[in-house]
Amino acid sequence: MAQLGNNILVYLNGTAIAGTRSNKIQTECEMMEVTNPGSAEWKLFHAGRKQWSVNVGFLVLASTDARKSLNIGTTYTLQFRDRQGTVILSGQAIMKQCEIDYVRGNLATGSFSFQGNGELHDSNA
Repeated sequence: MAQLGNNILVYLNGTAIAGTRSNKIQTECEMMEVTNPGSAEWKLFHAGRKQWSVNVGFLVLASTDARKSLNIGTTYTLQFRDRQGTVILSGQAIMKQCEIDYVRGNLATGSFSFQGNGELHDSNA
């Protein structure tokens, strides 16, 4: 995931409302133990359900309604882009945390946490 570049755009109802300054993408897989009592001393596992989340730092225009559009509990479309702007991954995510840190002139910075809601789609597939 680290090779995606650092470009994430957040969309609400088809309109881009914020872009990233920095990000951290996490993917996880539940592990189901399938060890039986007769097996040796090593546990056995099967991969279970997957999930993803994103923690990001954003730059948003302070003079627009973008800051009002960034609400916890709201579902957004996230697009992960490479340095050329090509969409590599995309998915729906629910904002679970929002913090506006600093406003200077027409720009505000903030940090946001999103929980993936369903599959993270590979645009190259």
